[in-house]
Formats: sequence, C-alpha cells, structure tokens
Amino acid sequence: MRAVDLIQKKKENKEHTQEEIDFLVNGYMDGTIEDYQMSAWLMAVYFNGLTDKETAYLTKAFVNSGDILDFSEISEFIADKHSTGGVGDKVTLCLIPILGALDIYTAKLSGRGLGFTGGTIDKLESIPGFKCELDNNTFYNQIKTIKAAISSQSPNLTPADGKIYALRDVTATVDNKSLICASVVSKKIASGATSIVLDVKFGSGAFLKTPEEASELAQLMVKTGKLLDRNIDTVISSMEQPLGTSVGNSLEVIEAIDFLKGSYADDLYEITLALAGKTLMNCAKIINPKHAKTLVDKVIKNGSALEKFKEIIIAQGGNPDVLENYSLFNKGKNVIEIKSLDTGYISKLTALDVAHAAKLLGAGRDKKSDSIDFGAGIIIKSKVGDFVNRGDVVLELYYNNVEKSRLDEAVKIARESFATSTIKVNKPKLIY
Repeated sequence: MRAVDLIQKKKENKEHTQEEIDFLVNGYMDGTIEDYQMSAWLMAVYFNGLTDKETAYLTKAFVNSGDILDFSEISEFIADKHSTGGVGDKVTLCLIPILGALDIYTAKLSGRGLGFTGGTIDKLESIPGFKCELDNNTFYNQIKTIKAAISSQSPNLTPADGKIYALRDVTATVDNKSLICASVVSKKIASGATSIVLDVKFGSGAFLKTPEEASELAQLMVKTGKLLDRNIDTVISSMEQPLGTSVGNSLEVIEAIDFLKGSYADDLYEITLALAGKTLMNCAKIINPKHAKTLVDKVIKNGSALEKFKEIIIAQGGNPDVLENYSLFNKGKNVIEIKSLDTGYISKLTALDVAHAAKLLGAGRDKKSDSIDFGAGIIIKSKVGDFVNRGDVVLELYYNNVEKSRLDEAVKIARESFATSTIKVNKPKLIY
C-alpha cells in the first residue's frame, strides 16, 4: 500500500477501506507519510468528500491513535456535550453542574478560545487558582468522586486529530464537514462518553452560516456515532446574536453563577434546558424531554446545582469565594457605554461584530500563544426584539489596558453591531 495510490484513489472519488484510512493516519503519525502527501490527500477529500463509512473509519482511526478513557466501572452512562463554537456561549458552565446535581456523571473536555469564539478553559481560568490541566487519573477520580470534571484535552487523546488539524489549518482544508465530524466525534469518544450531545450552531457568530449546513453536519455526526456504537444527539441553534448577556471570560463566569442562582437570560436557559433534556433522556433519567424542566428548575431552586459548581471549583484548586464575591474576579476597570441613537426596537445585534469588539478589548486571541485579559469583555443590555429609547445603553465595554487605536476600533465596531427599527421586531427563534 502506498500513499500516492490512496491520494489518486480519493482524487478519483473512490471509497477507501478501513485498512486504507488506518494506513494513512498511522503512516502520518510515524513519519512514513510526509506532510505534503497528507496535504494532497486532505485537499482531495475537501473537493470530493468522504462517505459516511469513510468518515466513521477516520473517526475511529483518530480515537485509536491515543489513549481511550474508560469509565465503565463508575457508570454505564457518562455524559459529554460539545458546542461547535459561538459568542457568549457559557452553556458548559451552567449545564455541567446541573447534570452533576442530577446524578449524571459528566466527563467534559474543553478547549481555549481562538479567533472570535470563546473557550471554556479560558473562562474557568478566570477563577483565581482554577486548574484545567488534569491528567487522566485526576480526571477519572474527580468524576468518580463528585460526578463532574471540566478539563483541557490531554495531548494523549486523539493525537492524530491534533496533528492533522494543524495541517488542515495551514492548507485551507478546515471547512469540510467530514473532517470536522471526525475531529469532534473522535475526541468525545476517546474521552469515554457514552451519551454525547452536540450543539451545532449557525449564523454570523458561528463557523457554519446557515441552518441547512448545520443540519447536514449534525446528521453526519449522528450517523458516525451510530456506526461507532455511540449515542449522539444534536441541537441546532442560532448564533446570529450573542448568547446570554455577556461576552468575555470573567463576565461570562459571573453570568453562569447568576444562572445557577436562578437569574438568567431566556435564551441561555432555553439552550441549556434543551441540552439537559437530551442528556437526561440518553442517560435514562427521564422518558420525555418535557420532564427535564422540572428537574433542572429543582436543582437550581434548591441550590444543589450551585453547590455542585462549588465542588468542581474546589476540586480543581479554584477559590470558591467567587460564587458570592464577584470582586475577586478580574473585571475591566474601565467602562464605555454604547448608547442607542434612536428610539425603537433592536432589529439586529451581530454576534461576530460583538466578538470582534470584545477581542480588540483584550478578551480573545489570534493565535494560541497570545495572552488574554480575563477582565475584558462586553455586557449586553438589550437584544433583538427589545425596545430602547434614544440614549439607552445597549452595550457596556469593559477593558483594562488597551492601545487607543484598538479601543477606538472596538468602540466603532460595537456601535455598528446593532440597529433599531420603528417597526416592532419579534424575538428571533433560537433552536432550529
């Protein structure tokens, strides 16, 4: 078997066998297949695609390239959720404590933010002392002990995906649904999850721009899960405007804490409830998703979800006092208010613009080595469908030390991120 023959085969849009996919992945990992050969194959895949079977083969090869966590001695149901990325998406911080409080074992591996999407790991590290780099044994024992852990991904999990993703990033082959599917699903399987719920987002603040594209990816992920004996469920949601009322690391953690105390934005509650319902169904806790609301509301109202978050913070070295004392967070010392110039209904609030403004303030990074300011970000006072008077504050920009040129650009983008209409605007649909 030769790499050049497999490149030719995919160039001719023929289907690979499992053995051929394994040969390509293993050869790339051991150095017998060069970067330029894998790049050529990835480009052939980009143009001709992979079949459902090939996608499953590639996913399996990624899983088998490294460690595979096994929690079967703890529970037959191990939950995980994943979002394809968005603006103001702090659902993990709300959902994982809720599931833990409902006796669902949850093994959550998360990443850092890059570009315009925020990262759960960055958000958690805004909690003083919080450690996200858990080794496999620590991760396992924490889940066994308190039913929940949120960790950055170990380099020993799906290393082939990591190496190939780096190549995709520099060869313009990132945006292929089969390659995205294999990358996401392999990490979830390798992390030991038996119930996987995916939030596939579309819109200005998402990687996929239309609900149709998101549906195609979601269906492929479900099919891949079935072929690999994993229960994968999906929610398809809009990211045309930011989720919740904050964008930025410390600000989003504070919003998540408020959520667990019972004070939340409608959209953040809706998507959290939808993901909780699917997880509870998959883990045999309920027989109808409508039952999820009763359970979720109960653990929020009785404080057990907030207590579970406290357990997670303590277990991972963080200061639990942040739950009551928000001044312990780094929050931008300077604030600029962006006011509406007109009276009317907010007709748009472009997620991508809000994200770019927040990044200019210091909340995001362009490359993984960049540092971020945990205190930088934006609080959203009004969203699409809300009525505002001229002079009302729509956005609050928080920052510490920012170059004037970047600050001016952030203000300009923030002002242009929203518009008003004299005609009544309905609140947009969130879940597609």
